[in-house]
This record gives sequence, C-alpha cells and structure tokens, in this order.
Amino acid sequence: MSEEGYQTRKERKKAEITNKKKQRSIAILKKGSLVKKIVIVCLVLGLVATGVGAITVASIMKGTPTLDSAKLVDPLSTKFYDKDGNFLYEYGKEKRTKITYNQVPEVLEHAFIATEDSHFYKHFGIDLKRTAKAIFVNVTGDFGSQGGSTITQQVIKNSFLSPEKTLKRKVQEWDLAYQLEKEYSKEDILMMYLNKIYLGNRSYGVATAAKNYYGIESDDLKKMTLAQAAMIAGLTQSPNNYDPTIPENKDAATKRRHIVLSSMLRDGYITEKQMKEAEKVPVTEGLVAKNTQQSMPYEAFLDAAVKEVKGKLKDVDISEDGLSIYTTLDSKAQDFADKMMNTDEVIAYPDENFQGAFVLLDTMTGEVRAIGSGRNDYKAQFLGNNFAVDIKRQPGSIFKPIFDYGPAIENLKWSTAHLINDHQTTYATGEPISNWDHQYHGTLTIRTALQNSYNIPALLTLREVGMDKAKSFAEQLGITFNSNEVYESYSIGSNTVSPLDMAGSYSAFGNNGLYNKPHFVQKVVLADGTVVNFEEKTKRVMQDYTAYMVTDMLRTVVNAGTGTTANVPRLDVAGKTGTTNFDEKTRAKYGYPNAATNDSWFAGYTPQYTMAVWTGYTQNGQGNYMSGNTTKISQLMFKAMMEAFGTDTANFPQPESVYRVNNELYIKGIASAEVPAKKIVHPNNGGHKEKFKKEEKKHNKEEKELKKEEEKIKKEEEKRRKKEEKEQMHG
Repeated sequence: MSEEGYQTRKERKKAEITNKKKQRSIAILKKGSLVKKIVIVCLVLGLVATGVGAITVASIMKGTPTLDSAKLVDPLSTKFYDKDGNFLYEYGKEKRTKITYNQVPEVLEHAFIATEDSHFYKHFGIDLKRTAKAIFVNVTGDFGSQGGSTITQQVIKNSFLSPEKTLKRKVQEWDLAYQLEKEYSKEDILMMYLNKIYLGNRSYGVATAAKNYYGIESDDLKKMTLAQAAMIAGLTQSPNNYDPTIPENKDAATKRRHIVLSSMLRDGYITEKQMKEAEKVPVTEGLVAKNTQQSMPYEAFLDAAVKEVKGKLKDVDISEDGLSIYTTLDSKAQDFADKMMNTDEVIAYPDENFQGAFVLLDTMTGEVRAIGSGRNDYKAQFLGNNFAVDIKRQPGSIFKPIFDYGPAIENLKWSTAHLINDHQTTYATGEPISNWDHQYHGTLTIRTALQNSYNIPALLTLREVGMDKAKSFAEQLGITFNSNEVYESYSIGSNTVSPLDMAGSYSAFGNNGLYNKPHFVQKVVLADGTVVNFEEKTKRVMQDYTAYMVTDMLRTVVNAGTGTTANVPRLDVAGKTGTTNFDEKTRAKYGYPNAATNDSWFAGYTPQYTMAVWTGYTQNGQGNYMSGNTTKISQLMFKAMMEAFGTDTANFPQPESVYRVNNELYIKGIASAEVPAKKIVHPNNGGHKEKFKKEEKKHNKEEKELKKEEEKIKKEEEKRRKKEEKEQMHG
C-alpha cells in the first residue's frame, strides 16, 4: 500500500500512533515553536514583500484567542416525539443531528478526506506543502485568492475566527490548529468538522445532509452508496451551486461529483471500475423531495412541554442543546382538540371573542394527552402565553370537592348522607353568602348539596373541617395559593387556578386517591445520551374511601344535577360544574344582567381520562358575558372529547372500605350514630296509619341491616386485633 493513503481504519490508526510518537519526540520544543518555524519558512517571501518582520509574526501570535472547548460544541436542534415515540418536529437555530465517528461510513470519510485534506492523518494541523503553494500564489497575486486550509484549520476558522482573509487571521489559524491537534484525536477533529459543515438544503452536518438529500436516517448511514457520498462531499466548496435538488445545478453537481470520485481514485480509496460505475449514476438518483420548511405542529402542546423541561432542567437551551423530548401527546386527540377550539364544526360558539381552555389527561398516570389553549387570536404560540397552563381564573363550585367535601370525608369521616342545615348565613367578615337560586333548603345531605351546587352548605362544611385541614388537602392535590392565608370564600372557589391545576386535582379522585402530577413530558434524552425521566412519583393524597365517595357524589351531579349536559351514557362519568358572577360594579359599568356569568367551568373524569374546561372572556366589555346555554359550553366540550376518545366503559371500583345503604355511602368501622335516621310520617299526621306502618317497617329493616353490618365490622376488627397481638408475641 502506498504512503499516500490508508485503506483500512486499523492501518490508519496504527499510522496515527506512529505520528503521535514522533510528536512526543519533539515535545522539548517550546509551545508554538513548530508554528513559528513554519511561519518563518513559508512566509519569507510574503514578509519581505510586505515589509513585515518576525517581530510582527510573534506579536500576531500573542493575540491568538484561547482554545476554548465550549466553542467547539455546535448548536444542535431539539427533536420532539409523541407518546408513542413518533417524530413530531425539529426545532433549533440550525437543524443539526450529531453523530459519532463510528456512525460515519468509510466511503463518506474517504470522500471528504480525498476532497478536502488528503494528508489529514499525517499532518499536525497544517499541510506544509499545500500551505507553501498557497502562500506563493497569494504573494504573486491577491492575498486570499488561494486556500490550502486543512480540515483542522477549517474547524478552527469556523469556531474561533472571523471569516476575513488577512495575514493576522491566517497566522492565528495555524497556531490554534496546532494546539487543537495536540489536545484532540484525529477522529474527534474529523467529527467536529463533519458535524458542523453546512451542506446546502438547510443541512448542517453530514447526518442532516444524508436525511435531507437521500432520506437516510442517522442510524442507517452505513447504507450510503459511493455516488451519494461523493455528491455530499462535493457540496463543501459551494453548497448552493452544487445542490442537485435545484434543477439548474444538475450539470455543475455532476461535474463536481466526478472531481470527488477522481480524487478518491488518486488516493487509492476506490478502484477505477468503482469510479466509472459511480459516474454512471445520475446525480439526481435517489434524491427525496426538496426539504421544505415545516411549520411547527401542535404549538400549544409543545410550548407546554418546553416550559416543563425548562422548569426541571434549568440550564438547557432547546434551540442548540440537541435534546430529544419525548412528550405525552396523543396526536389524534390533539387534532380533534384543535378542530373543536378553532372551528364551529364541533361546538357552536356564540362569537369570536368567546374563549376556552382545557387539559385532557390520563386519569391513572397524569400524562397530558391534549390541550385547548385559547381560540382565534388567543390560541397559544410556541414560547408564548398558553391558557391551558398559564391562565388563572376563579374556579367557582368545581373547587367544592377539593376544599370542602373531600376534606370533610377525609378528616371527619362523613358519609355521603351527612346532613347540613342550609339556612341564612354570613361569612366571618359579616359579608352575606347566598345560593345561586337565592333560596334556603333546610336540612339536606351533602350529596344533595353538591348535586345542586348550593353555596351555604359548602361554607358550613369548610367550617366543620377547619381552614388548615382544607388547605392541606388542596395542596396535596397540587393546588397552590398566592399566600399562606386562605379565606372562607375559597369554599365556593374565589381563589384562582388553571385548567392544568384542576385536571390534576380531579384525576386523584378518579385514581383511588393517588395523585400523579400532570405532565407533558415522559423523558428527555440529552445530546450525550443521558436520559432524564420526567415521571413523578405517585403519592397517596387521600384514603380510597374519600376518593370513591366524592366520585359517587360527582356521579350524581352528572346524572341528575347541574352537570347533566356533560353526561356520556356509555361511560362512568363523574364531574362538577362551576360558575362565577360579576360584581355589582362591573355589571353596572358594562350593562350586564344580574345573572350574567363571568367564568364557566366543568371538571370531570372517567376511569380513563380526566378533563378540566374553562370558558369565558379574557376581558370585560360590551356583550362579553355568558348566560343561559352559553354557560354549558364547557360541559359540551368535555362531552365531545369523551365521546370521541373515551373507550374504557368500566366503572370505578368500589373499595372494601365503604358500604352502601339506600344509595348512600358509609365508611366501614364508623359508629351507626353517624348514620341519619330515616324520615317517617307520624300516625296522627293526617291519619295515614298504613303509610306510617310501611315506613316504620322499612326503617326497622334498614336498622337491622346496619346492625348486621356493624357486627360484621366488629368481628373483623377483633380478628385483626388478635392477629396483630399474635404477631407481636412471636416477633
């Protein structure tokens, strides 16, 4: 084999080791002495002609920039994937895919070395023969008219120096090239070059070029043919003029490819037969369609995903750090969500200003599947404002399960039949509170109070629980408050939340009391291959009986209460409506009717999906209010998504910790005194003796059933106690 080329990587590596030994043998030379000798020998004519002396050269070298390794790192684009690992979009300043030396096919490596730097594996960063020739041409002509740069010098030029063609920049380039060769291997330097170089067709680096020109993925680069490799290597000189996807470039691209092939033959990388066969291949063969600029799909969702990534990985820059972000997106659900938000094909919106936002997530995992981020001019832009995660509005009555009834069942062990006296009441501040119908309903169960969304029972429940316990319960469900202090008005939702907050909270009721923080990202793979998982640990935030009893009451809301519009008969749906009203001053200012609604919410769930929807107007103004059927649009949006994507028809399983009597739920082990007595008609009241006897008989039967249940519970408790005592004795 000739000295001019090494046909195998093993032989080349051996030669490189030999060269390294030679390099170490001259280590006694002072730093930069080799470069200074090269400058003195090769620039004699130039220095004499220009009147510049050796002192000038030394001065130039003193001003050489530091070899900063950070500047050798190229900006890498970020790639997004959906929940199933399907590619969605590539984002970054430069669309670039970084590959390793082992991924580069030999045919491509040989094509670039033969074309750009045939002595790459033998020089120390500077090719003396080519440099001397270039200097001679430059001295006798215009400076900069002839090149001579090695691959190492091109890495330096692209990473550290300005593109201007001056003696100062050239001398500094030589100095830095020599330093680079001392600190990095040939393979490292080659990859700095191949991953950085621009090759036309919006292609930065050889991997992106292979994808954009031939549809070859980075993992399949070894499938590249000789003709393809020669074409790509030939692009370096003038990408725009040799880009074969441009019809008028066909002849020029063909001639340039032939030059690359002949250079490979000259250096012994290919045979003449291989060259001739490659030349016969049309330069346009195998080209894929021109790489057109793809608009970002699912902007709102990817925006939310990026915000989550930045929240966890503080120092990343998605425009240049080469992340692979695997999202939780269900593209079909998001397509439907976009259609529902931005057209009138699914929902008939009252006007263009009407707004909405929602989050649809997996009840069991907290993975967000789709979002609605606003309509028309307010729909989210990438790295912009996103209503689904950023908007903060008063939740109204959808907050009652979180701040009132959930905490009461959890802390006070109430049954769903617990009685509350709905009567005239004021807040502790003396401010009046009223129900939406401005009526008082006397003694009623908390199930009925929640079903009909009465406010006074909610406040009375909060007082029984206590503010601290209510706040702690809500915070366990991912709710945050603007200050440590909470107020009685929060019992009816006067605080502010986002759709994301509410979807996360409600999913815990549907997940047997287990909370998963809602998230848009499954994992992020960094450019170096490090995997960062984004799944949060599942937390038990309430007892299973609390979750199920709240769920059962919310079923009643959907089946027979304020949320019937959201019901999907084939699915087990639980949910709650919520509205807020304008204050008197605002109504007067804009001429709103007394019943005008400011915010309308619906939060609900099935065993499969949880969805929280907000609707309303972003700003007060003439006609910007809801009333009548427009307040039910939030329910219609929930129903549309569940009808389209709800496939799990199973019911929420009733845990062993509760039992049901007359459609009310009770916690096992709680004394029967907590169970309300059945209302009966007195025998002297209107002479209805028969009715009284029937009611009394029914009541007695229920009492017997309850006693049997209590006896069973006591036996189970006694059995459990004896078992524990026995285990302790043997412990």
